[in-house]
Amino acid sequence: MDTDKAKDPATVKLHSHVEMGSMELKSILGYEDQALVGAPERKSLDEPPRKPLYSSGSGSFEPPLKALYSSGSGTFEPNLKVLYTSNSGSYYRKVMKNTVVNSIKTVVFSSKLNVLMPFGPLAILVEKLTNHHGWVFLLSLLGIIPLAERLGYATEQLACYTGPTVGGLLNATFGNATELIISIYALKNGMIRVVQQSLLGSILSNMLLVLGCAFFAGGLIFSKRPQVFNKPTAAVNSGLLLMAVMGLLFPALLHSTHTELHFGKSALALSRFTSCIMLVAYASYLFFQLKSQRSLYVPVDEQGEEIQSNVNDDDDDVPEISKCESIIWLTILTAWISILSEYLVNAIEGASVAMNIPVAFISVILLPIVGNAAEHAGAVMFAMKDKLDITLGVAIGSSTQISMFGIPFCVMVGWAMGVSMDLDFQLFETATLFITVLVVAFMLQEGTSNYFKGLMLILCYIIVAASFFVHIDPTAIQDKTPETDG
Repeated sequence: MDTDKAKDPATVKLHSHVEMGSMELKSILGYEDQALVGAPERKSLDEPPRKPLYSSGSGSFEPPLKALYSSGSGTFEPNLKVLYTSNSGSYYRKVMKNTVVNSIKTVVFSSKLNVLMPFGPLAILVEKLTNHHGWVFLLSLLGIIPLAERLGYATEQLACYTGPTVGGLLNATFGNATELIISIYALKNGMIRVVQQSLLGSILSNMLLVLGCAFFAGGLIFSKRPQVFNKPTAAVNSGLLLMAVMGLLFPALLHSTHTELHFGKSALALSRFTSCIMLVAYASYLFFQLKSQRSLYVPVDEQGEEIQSNVNDDDDDVPEISKCESIIWLTILTAWISILSEYLVNAIEGASVAMNIPVAFISVILLPIVGNAAEHAGAVMFAMKDKLDITLGVAIGSSTQISMFGIPFCVMVGWAMGVSMDLDFQLFETATLFITVLVVAFMLQEGTSNYFKGLMLILCYIIVAASFFVHIDPTAIQDKTPETDG
């Protein structure tokens, strides 16, 4: 009798699904198995009799959970969709609601810097009601800071799913998204000098302020020994930065020495040709980094030996939001930054007059500090964790991307818009960039860092900021000295 029961098809299928199913299914099937034996006994006469689970009331052996286990093909397979969408899909709606709420809590309410987010809508409100450019500029500036930081956070979360090399490229790309968005809006308004100076300021900020603060903070944490990083990586980036300086230097010299073949046209033509060459060089650099020489970008220890990375060693590498959520937040934050950037750019001229600050200082110092908020926080954090290779990838890699991709890209966008955006950044700005690249290249040549090197870079940035505060750009919008009568 037991043998026949073991060979019963219903029993065999039930046991097979008990082994494969979840604990929830096991509990259901456990009751079903008991129902095969017979109706359960009543504890008292007052208790209503419980019908067998497989009894349909007609005496036939038809399980009421047939819908849960019917696959549509006549086989006895669990249908989880029907099981979990019972009660009119309330389970899925509850899960989706919890996912959205948790994602908002993680992205919006996890950073103390997000207390500045209301300044963005407030800037729009002030512009609509008062049209006070100084306040609109200041509020927009404060409102973009947490958005840029959260953009960097969402990029880091997405980088957890792509690997370290592609993740570093994503960090540099979306870290510079704020500057590029501001530049495109400024180009749309014909503010070429604002574009040139803001991109230049982004390079200076990353190389001096961001890298300096990272070296300084990391040096204080690890004051007993120097921190080390990969020298070949730093050498490649330094070479690309020097190439960018070359691309900016010749149009400036050609224009300032009045040796153009066709005055007013040759420098622009040379700028567009050089921009194409720089974009080709940057594409080659990406191929070199991602495909050809990937071993060159492996982190090193104090003895200069390669470190084999293990993603399970650090809990910080575990993403807090899903890949899909990261992409959605990147889209939302980029769109919101674009909206605020338009108000910011439109208020630059009025803010320069209202606050009596040169446009050059606003473009070179204030705008890049806001745009580099994500890189600044990330680079310092990684340096304090003794991950200087990532710090260099964020700071120097971002400068390389702006100089070799961002600036040529804006030249091409201006060409498409019919705007004469060129690489003639004027001699003062080009000389500042050239000296900065040389200083940073000398700092990186040993492959080590300490807090004193960081302090030197910070002090160099203060000198640059002071220089642009007293610099009058004759081609800027509001920097021209007013003419007096008589």
